[in-house]
Amino acid sequence: MNERIEAELALVRQRFPEVEYLDEGCWFRVLSYQLPEGWNRSETDVAFQIAPGYPGQPPYGFYVPSGILFQGNQPNNYTEPVSNQPPFGGAWGQFSWAPEDGQWKPAADVPQGSNLLNWVNGFAGRFRDGQ
Repeated sequence: MNERIEAELALVRQRFPEVEYLDEGCWFRVLSYQLPEGWNRSETDVAFQIAPGYPGQPPYGFYVPSGILFQGNQPNNYTEPVSNQPPFGGAWGQFSWAPEDGQWKPAADVPQGSNLLNWVNGFAGRFRDGQ
C-alpha cells in the first residue's frame, strides 16, 4: 500500500472504523453504512474501488449487496448484477455516481483536499436522494 492510500485509509477509519482494504485491485469496503428511511434495509455494506491513477483520477461508482430497493423499487442509476464484482463475496450491484465535474480537487495534504473520507461521506447524500 502506498503512502497516500495509507493516509486516506487512516482518515476514513476515523469516521468509519470498520473499513476493510484489499491492496489487490485497491478495493475498500465500509461495513454497516447507515441508510435513511425509504430503503429496504437500515444499513448496508458499501464497497468501492480506486483506479491506478488515483488521486488524479477521482473514484467512480460504489457497490452494495444486491437486492437494495427504495420504496419498493430499484433505484435510478443502479445496476445489478454487474460484471466487476467486488472481491468481498456475494452478489453486488453498483450505483453510478461520481463527484460533480470540477469538484474533485485532491491536495498533497490529504485532509485539506478531496479525499476518500469526503467520497464515503458523500454516499449519504446519494442515499438521501432516494430514487
